[in-house]
Amino acid sequence: MKGELPEKVLNVVLETLPVEFSVVDENECVLAWNKHDTRIFKRPEAVLGRNVRDCHPKKSIQVVERIIQEMKDGERDKAAFWIDLPIGPEGEKQKVLIEYYALRDPDGKYLGCLEASQNITGHRDIVGQKRLLD
Repeated sequence: MKGELPEKVLNVVLETLPVEFSVVDENECVLAWNKHDTRIFKRPEAVLGRNVRDCHPKKSIQVVERIIQEMKDGERDKAAFWIDLPIGPEGEKQKVLIEYYALRDPDGKYLGCLEASQNITGHRDIVGQKRLLD
């Protein structure tokens, strides 16, 4: 990143991004997340500082462990998948994209993992172009 953002501005930027994310450190402990009140995947605040396994259903823990281990071993930098989830007041199925990114320092040392999730249902129908202010 070029330039520096004051902490107050950075926090607003992280809450404004159209993606919810969680950050896990190199020891697999949850450091932080954004969009606390509007998340697709809600987390109790008690999860902060705890193992990332506490944030996932038992049936997906093996996959999460594999992704993290491959990132630690330098075999993987990204993993992406998408699922259909009932979201909203009517419980209609929505397409949710979930991506994991390895966080590395400039020397390539593993620092942790970023999990980013986004409801992409509305994006799936985009065709053609729409220019600014059209």
